[in-house]
Amino acid sequence: MRATPIAATAVAGLLLLTACDDAESDGKRTGATPSPDGVSMEAGPASVAPAAGDIGEVPVSFTVQGATCTLNGFPEVRLAGAGDPATAEVPPAEGATAQKLTLAEGESASFTLTYERGTRRQGGFDAENLHVGVDCGTGGGGTRIFPWSYGPVAADGRAGYKVSVSAYQRMGD
Repeated sequence: MRATPIAATAVAGLLLLTACDDAESDGKRTGATPSPDGVSMEAGPASVAPAAGDIGEVPVSFTVQGATCTLNGFPEVRLAGAGDPATAEVPPAEGATAQKLTLAEGESASFTLTYERGTRRQGGFDAENLHVGVDCGTGGGGTRIFPWSYGPVAADGRAGYKVSVSAYQRMGD
């Protein structure tokens, strides 16, 4: 019967499309983002800070799908407000030490963004998107944008915010 190959093709196409549309209904990004530049990236699931003063963590992981990727330093991370007019750069965590990692095709690494939930009334940054840049040193990597649904990030009292990023860590060893 000819319907079977057509149905199988349709199902395969649907799975491919859903692999690229990985936002859950609550706006949290959990699946890997397809990439033309050799790195797939995933943000979450997060340990959400439920109330002002609480600490939350958003893990970000990625897998090399092309040429070797050499990471040196810290990931480039920033939070962006509605329409990206305002941004908040995310500095390295206090005491974090960057390490140089070389990842071959199929290998993965991760880092964690840690934040304190704040309020708008107390100067918190009302983020809408999380921008993550990974530079493989060979032109590979790129920047991905994930929705931020974890509430405002607390102000630190010094014209910054209580948010930081860890160093890259190799996964799966």
